[in-house]
Order: sequence, then structure tokens, then C-alpha cells
Amino acid sequence: MSKKNTPPDARALILNALRTKSCMKQDVYQNTAALFEIVKELLQEIASDLGEQARAHDGRLAVAFTDKGATACELRVAGDVIIFHVHTNVFKLDASHSLWKTSYLEEDELRGYFGVVNMYNFLSDSFKYNRERDLGYLVARLFLNRDKKFFVQGKRQLGFLYDDLLNNDLDRDRIKAVLWSAVLYVLEFDLLAPPYDQVNQVTVSEMNELNANLQISTGKRLGFRFQSDSDDMI
Repeated sequence: MSKKNTPPDARALILNALRTKSCMKQDVYQNTAALFEIVKELLQEIASDLGEQARAHDGRLAVAFTDKGATACELRVAGDVIIFHVHTNVFKLDASHSLWKTSYLEEDELRGYFGVVNMYNFLSDSFKYNRERDLGYLVARLFLNRDKKFFVQGKRQLGFLYDDLLNNDLDRDRIKAVLWSAVLYVLEFDLLAPPYDQVNQVTVSEMNELNANLQISTGKRLGFRFQSDSDDMI
């Protein structure tokens, strides 16, 4: 359709959306990419700090950071792996979220769009032994908007210590505190034996492959809830 045949109102609305919402999303993405680089730097600091102290106490304790590229990195802490993944898209906060009732978002709806950094917890052995059916769990999500304000959605302390969007400015010390909290939660999130009835049968194929690649799914939460994981995401 030519410019002459395009309804004037629609054209104006499209141009306005490009100048406002689309530009805002570009800003959010750039902010989030910059945040993820900060996260990588801080994880390297944490790995160096914890690794040195842990090895001094017991040589079997390993803490290591690995950069996986522009969108992912990981922190291995003894028997756990925390994978950090930055999403390449920008998301609008769910309409039911309580933050929409704050004056900060009521004044400007565009402040309610965020980039997201996800933090997943896996067992180190899941990767070591290539157990592809093993489970990982979302520990927390870090949200950052155009104004470089952030909040964290997560389990236990991660769900309430960093929920003040208006006063959470992007700051290295604040982000490092979030990362320390994530590591602490993961270390306290124990692996429990699954219910007997859940694992009382295995196939011949699973048993034949048991030594090469354990087929019985392993994860920190197996078929039931327990106290350290009783808090829902906020």
C-alpha cells in the first residue's frame, strides 16, 4: 500500500510507536546487555574470592566461572552450577503484577518494560555425566528497565530483598548482593531422595545405559515440595 493509500491516523500511530515504544525497547536491551557484562565481571570476582578461600579449607572444593558468550555464563560452586542467561527480547510486566499499582509505573507505562537475566540451578554431575534428563530450576529473574531500575523475582530472600523497583538503581554493589544471595540459596537448596514409588521401576534400556548415561532423572526437587523450596516466586 502506498503512502497516499495509508490511513493518516494509522500512519501517525505507527510512527509514534516507533519513536516511543520501539526506541524504549532498544534502550532496555542495551541496558540489559550492559548489565550482563557487569554480572560476568562480578561472578569472576566471586569465583576468585570463594575459590581461594574454599581451596584453602579443602582442596576438593572448587569454584569456577565460565563465560559462555554474549547471552550465557555459569558459576560452578562445588556440586552446583548456576547458569545465568540474558534474554535477547524485552518484556512487558504482567498486568496482574503489583508494581503496576505504584506511582512510578502509573506515571509512565513504558517504565514497565524490562530486560531479563535468568538464573538456573543445576547439579554439576548432570553436565559431567551428560545426564540430559536431569532437571534444573529457576532460582531468580533479574528485571531491568529503561531507567536502569531493577527488581528481582525469586525464591526466599531473593523474592523480597530486592523488590523495591523505584529505589533499586543499577549499581555494582547492589547487583553483587543479588548474586551472593543466589549462591547462598543454591547451597542451601539440598538434593533430596525421590519418593520410592517414583523410582521403583526402570526399563532394560535404562539399566543398560546406566553406567554411560544415567537415565533416571535427577534434580533438587523430585515429585514433592519441601521446606527450603516452599516459597513461590513473587
